[in-house]
Amino acid sequence: MPKEAVFTMKLESSLREDFIAAAKASDRPASQVVRELMREYIRRQSESRAYDAYLAQKVEKGRQSIRSGEGVDNEEVERLFAERRARVADKA
Repeated sequence: MPKEAVFTMKLESSLREDFIAAAKASDRPASQVVRELMREYIRRQSESRAYDAYLAQKVEKGRQSIRSGEGVDNEEVERLFAERRARVADKA
């Protein structure tokens, strides 16, 4: 992939020196490591946004279920799972 853009940033001298040394120790150019870090950051942010959207969708489905009368309130859920736990305990 051709490199067409230049990215300039300010950072502490010691951070730059340590980073260059770490990149050299792994036999890789610092610019390659920075590109990999940027790609990883973009991937993680994309996954985070996708998860947030998924979670918001699940919450909205739950709210719609409650509004339409299909939902089960917390007390009923607790009662049902207490019954399940009791059945499992009886089998053990």
